[in-house]
Amino acid sequence: MPGFRGAIFDVDGVLVDSPHEAAWRDAFQELMQGEWADIADQTSWNPDAFTSQVYQQELSGKPRMEGAIAALRHFGVPEPETRVDAYAERKQEMVVELIEAGKFSAYPDALRFLLAVKDAGIGVAAASSSKNAGLFLRQIRLDEFAEQDGLQYGWIEPGLTLLAAFDADISGRHFERGKPHPEIFLTAAQELGVEPQAAFVVEDAVSGVQAAKAGEFAALGVARHDDEALLSAADADIVVTTLDAIDLARLTEGRLVSA
Repeated sequence: MPGFRGAIFDVDGVLVDSPHEAAWRDAFQELMQGEWADIADQTSWNPDAFTSQVYQQELSGKPRMEGAIAALRHFGVPEPETRVDAYAERKQEMVVELIEAGKFSAYPDALRFLLAVKDAGIGVAAASSSKNAGLFLRQIRLDEFAEQDGLQYGWIEPGLTLLAAFDADISGRHFERGKPHPEIFLTAAQELGVEPQAAFVVEDAVSGVQAAKAGEFAALGVARHDDEALLSAADADIVVTTLDAIDLARLTEGRLVSA
C-alpha cells in the first residue's frame, strides 16, 4: 500500500486546547442572565446544562453560525433565527479576549506528531472551520517547543511558528457546506496536491470525522474529552487519546495504527 502523502489537521481540540468551549458557554450564560432573561424559563438551559458533551455534539467542528443555531435549538431557545447573530457575535468577542489574554495552550503530543509527520516528507495542512485559528497558530513557536522537548530537526529555523510550518492553511475560509460535508478537507487536499485516498485527517469532533470519511480520507480521531465511543461510531479508522500512540513508521505504509 502506498504511504500517506498528506496530513490534514483540525486546530481547535487537536493542536490547541482552545477557549472556544468556554466562550460559547459563557456567552450563552451572559445572554440568558441578561438580555434574554425574560425567556430563560422557556428553555431547558441552566448554568450546569451547557456541558462539554453539549459542546462536542452541537458546536465542535462547525462554522460559527451553524454551531450557534445548533446550541440555541438544543436548549429550546424561542425564535433562534432572530437571536443567533447576537449569540455568535458575543461568543466571538469573548474568544478573542481569551486568546489575546493567552488563555490557551498547544497540545505537546500534537506538536510532536505534526513535526514527525512533516519530517517524514508528508505534506501538512491546517483546516479548521474557525476564523480564529490563525490567531492561535501564529502565537505557537515550534522552534522553542522542539528545543524544550529535545527534538532535533534540521529544517526548524529560529522563530518558526506553527502557522509557518504548514504547507497549506485554509482555516477560516468560507465554504458553502460546512462539516460534516467534506468540502473543507477536499480543498486542503487539492492545495497539498494529493488525492484524498493518499491523505489522513486528524479530528477531535464527530462532524469532522464524518467529513473526512465522506471525502474518502482516512480519519484519525483524537479523543480528548472521553468521547472515544462517539468518534468510533462516526467510523474513524483509529481513535487515540494521545497522538503519541500512533506508529509513525507505519504512516509511510499508508496505515494508521497504534505503536
